[in-house]
Amino acid sequence: MPSIKSRMKEDKPQFAPLTLDALTARIAEQAGFSLGYVSGGALGYAHAVSEALLTIDELSDVVRHVTARSNLDIIVDGGVGFGDPVHLMRAVRDFEAAGASAIEIEDQVAPKGVSHHRGIEHLISKEEMVTKIKFACEARCSDDFLVIARTGAVHNESFDDACDRANAYAEAGADMILIMPESEDDWCAVSQRVNAPLVTFSMLGGRTRDDWRALGFSLIIDPFTAQVLAVEAIQNAYDGFMETGQTGREARDLFAIYNKLDELAGFDEFYKVEDATTEKTKQET
Repeated sequence: MPSIKSRMKEDKPQFAPLTLDALTARIAEQAGFSLGYVSGGALGYAHAVSEALLTIDELSDVVRHVTARSNLDIIVDGGVGFGDPVHLMRAVRDFEAAGASAIEIEDQVAPKGVSHHRGIEHLISKEEMVTKIKFACEARCSDDFLVIARTGAVHNESFDDACDRANAYAEAGADMILIMPESEDDWCAVSQRVNAPLVTFSMLGGRTRDDWRALGFSLIIDPFTAQVLAVEAIQNAYDGFMETGQTGREARDLFAIYNKLDELAGFDEFYKVEDATTEKTKQET
């Protein structure tokens, strides 16, 4: 099975959907994805506390569940690295040990503020981020574990500053750069300005694979579509029931989906063991 590093060298953009639990990861894998993303933002929403308040253990626990039950290469959102370079080194080691294939870290201040959800962000200096990247690269056990450096400078400083930071981060050892241009001109120019493989956030279907290739992006991460669709479906069903006594879905339709869950979750291997051991027990008695 190719490593995430070798996949990034392929001449086609790779897509990583949100995989916030093992069931979703298995659904993504069965659909044909080879990568998944454990988002701090999505996990914060799931816990109703904001990613700024999450711990390393909370994210590592998700990674362990996902990698134990799927073959996806998991990219984990390391946020601001949980503090200074020492804290970041611990995060890298914990995520790698949990089975992640890559960590994404960003150049906001630590501790990260909850108000980043409102677009209020404060960046550390380029030099501080360079130091954190160097220690993150030193902390990993395998060179196949990727360090993805994200810059928020496009929104908070300028596109030129973002490209300057991106190149400094790549020179410091970051394997890939996550950048989010804001104008179409900048989207078209970024691959010529940044000397590293490019990553960005986008919803699945936001652009075609050929469009992403033309722009020079190697990896597109969708951190929200799965959660948004699930939240909308649940909210509509619960609100509908309280208003009308109905969820909007027939029982037979719900049970048809429910009856697929054991297959999606991979229970067949457990059934085989249980059948074999139960039958053996009957024969012995």
